[in-house]
Amino acid sequence: MKAMIFSAGLGTRFKPWTDSHPKALALVNGKSLLQRNVEYLQQYGIKDVIVNIHHFADQVIDAIKKNKGWGSNIIISDETDIVLETGGGLLKAKDLFTPGEKFITCNVDILTNLDINKLVAFHELHKPLISFGITSRKTSRYFLFDENNRLCGWRNTKTAEEKIVLSADVLIQKAYSCVVVFEYDIFKLMPFTGKFSLTDVYLILAKEHPILGYDHSGDKLVDVGKTDSVATAESLFPG
Repeated sequence: MKAMIFSAGLGTRFKPWTDSHPKALALVNGKSLLQRNVEYLQQYGIKDVIVNIHHFADQVIDAIKKNKGWGSNIIISDETDIVLETGGGLLKAKDLFTPGEKFITCNVDILTNLDINKLVAFHELHKPLISFGITSRKTSRYFLFDENNRLCGWRNTKTAEEKIVLSADVLIQKAYSCVVVFEYDIFKLMPFTGKFSLTDVYLILAKEHPILGYDHSGDKLVDVGKTDSVATAESLFPG
């Protein structure tokens, strides 16, 4: 199984580091976020990894070459001309995946110990188009699920914006963990081109295709989106 690590973001919340470096190379206990995610995937036998690049792309390439991919086969998806967000970045990388085979994606600035084997087993048992990790942690943006963990919508608690795509007796809000299993058919079903978010893809496709949340509440997870989250990450991931 192949995986993709989304690493092309501008990291605007991670200044001043990202004024002169890509966020992917920010250090947590001496290891970059990119290295940590490569090694995370290796724990589950995933060594064919696609990495998209944009912001200070040359630094990411140099780090990968210098460290020989940290033991993995890393393929670059070059977004130097324009950053495409998660959905557009995935679509651009289509030809780097193996046709007909499911694959994993994760975000470079999320560190977690979610068990990928369990996520994949959940996916294979229920056979949805997409399965992704969710937890009960607090955030401002949530996905909304029915009692069977099927995606029904999205909510921003700061702005009160809400999008409901499937009705349900009860809507349960859970936080997105950014570790996702996709069926390869996703590439035939994406209704967008250019720059777009996976969130938009999920909400459009959830109307007609089962998209399921895999609840792994209790696992370690930290969004290293801001510089003040590094200390939390270092306490959770000391190795």
